[in-house]
Amino acid sequence: MDIMTKIKEKAKLKKKGVVLPEGTEERMIQATKKILTEGLAELTLLGDEKKINELSKSYQLDLNQLKVINPSTSSKFDEYADEYYQLRKKKGMTPQEAKQIMINPLFYGAMMVRKNEVDGSVAGSINTTGDVLSAGIQIIGLAPGISSVSSSFLMVLPEFLGVKNKIFVFGDCAVIPDPDPQQLASIAISSAKTMQELVGEEPKVAMLSFSTKGSAEHEMVDKVREATKIVKELKPDLLIDGELQADSAIIPDVAKKKCPNSIIQGDANVLIFPDLNSGNIAYKLVQRMAKAEAIGPIIQGLAKPANDLSRGCSVDDIVNVVAIAMTLA
Repeated sequence: MDIMTKIKEKAKLKKKGVVLPEGTEERMIQATKKILTEGLAELTLLGDEKKINELSKSYQLDLNQLKVINPSTSSKFDEYADEYYQLRKKKGMTPQEAKQIMINPLFYGAMMVRKNEVDGSVAGSINTTGDVLSAGIQIIGLAPGISSVSSSFLMVLPEFLGVKNKIFVFGDCAVIPDPDPQQLASIAISSAKTMQELVGEEPKVAMLSFSTKGSAEHEMVDKVREATKIVKELKPDLLIDGELQADSAIIPDVAKKKCPNSIIQGDANVLIFPDLNSGNIAYKLVQRMAKAEAIGPIIQGLAKPANDLSRGCSVDDIVNVVAIAMTLA
């Protein structure tokens, strides 16, 4: 059973609810039909009811199987707008501005998550990552002990050191360009949780650098060391080591030579990159050169799931991200 099949099975068992704020997008309607057919989640679509109704007829989607809400005419609109105003008034938000913003389905959907009307949201087919994350951060907020929203990818290698379909978590590859030590620590903690909850394996976290245990001295190495120290203080039971070069992190024979006392022993399955340059380059190289499957980006660090999509996403991409969000809910 491949990893997405396993994730879908977990989502089916949880029977959680998801809101899709981009309910008038054709791919969302097609994905909704698949999600319902596969039993992955209970669904709410946001948007103009007339447009959603027309699209649903085109794709033979039975709207009786889900909820359709137009934010601007919803019975909960004023309640949601007022709560948003209360959250943001110290930053200069006015009640009128709060109402204007709450018309936006991204923000209405995030408020549904905050108010436990649904368990998570998925958007990004026609909205930027920045807009999706802004709604999530402002309304859903960060998970306890986490200072930053970040992302990770599940990297499924056809074969690695004799193991078929070997899974790694790579973080962060899509969100924070140059994380400081605190942010890097948050990326590590969130990525470890992603490995545990999605893959079901004990996370073994490597904080990557161009140095292994003092083989080089530089301020960029210092950042990784400091982040590793922060994680160990916050999560003393987490298997984590750093700073490590990539080969020291994932090749046991190399680890024996370069870092024989490492707690990971060259068996890391969660790789934390020091910045977005290295993380994004690494996942794309592994994807293309090792023919790995790259599943993500998986948005992590929020109190509840609010997952992002590429604007070039396929219908199956939407279905998969919904399954991931519902598994993490």
